[in-house]
Amino acid sequence: MGHHHEHNHSVKNIRTAFFLNFGFTIIEIIGGLLTNSMAILSDALHDLGDSLSLGISWYLQKKSDRKGEDNNFTFGYKRFSLLGALINSIILIVGSLFILTQAVPRLLNPQPIEAGGMLILAILGIAVNGMAVLRLQRGKSMNEKVVTWHLLEDVLGWVAVLVVSIVLLFKDIPILDPILSIMITVYVLYNVIRNLKKTLRIFLEAVPDDIDFKEVKTKIASLSGIRSTHHTHLWSLDGEQNALSTHIVVENSLSRTEVISIKQQIQEFVEELNLQHLTIQVDYEDETCCMDDQAEK
Repeated sequence: MGHHHEHNHSVKNIRTAFFLNFGFTIIEIIGGLLTNSMAILSDALHDLGDSLSLGISWYLQKKSDRKGEDNNFTFGYKRFSLLGALINSIILIVGSLFILTQAVPRLLNPQPIEAGGMLILAILGIAVNGMAVLRLQRGKSMNEKVVTWHLLEDVLGWVAVLVVSIVLLFKDIPILDPILSIMITVYVLYNVIRNLKKTLRIFLEAVPDDIDFKEVKTKIASLSGIRSTHHTHLWSLDGEQNALSTHIVVENSLSRTEVISIKQQIQEFVEELNLQHLTIQVDYEDETCCMDDQAEK
């Protein structure tokens, strides 16, 4: 019951943060157009990406109670979050490039900015994102922790907009707006592209960055009774939970008890790899492997 209550609390926290963020994003887009501020519109794009992330996090959090796998998705639904990350990344990259095409020309031809409206939106942005952070900060789920850090970045971005708007109230330096816009957009692009690379690596079933694959194969092959290994594959399901499959060739003289002992040793060794799935196929020396491949060195 305690776990179920905590799960419902996590869903409510993310749902609240989603509606706060999405509602303010609409206000932000309208305000950016009315104040003629590219910095506001740049942050609106960032907040739109956050809203998409929050919406997907909310959806996935609700789905986390369902059965892990079924006849359609035998590995479960872990990669649905990656699909969301991929969609969000593409939207943010396209949007960021559009913002840059609008902001860069303003460096050569700065346009007047409604500093008062910009100031009001900045204060509102800090308040709304701050409320969302406070709401999620009480949560314990990984979803809530990741989203909290994302929203903290938004608060810092709005602090920058606030500072620029105060300067513009006292000094007419309209070029500050496109400069801030470009800085925000470049920062967003940098983080999006970095995360996109990680997402694509997972989609392409690359070995997780924090695991030495050669070491894994060497340790398995060095176990007493194992002649060789082949078809060893290690990949990540969602960036957190990993899967490993391997074929081990054992001596013909090994008993059932000894084979079980070898499998247990492998299981103990790979415990630290955050494995959700482990598959070990045992082949004897005089047995032809069904995959018919050369043993790994």
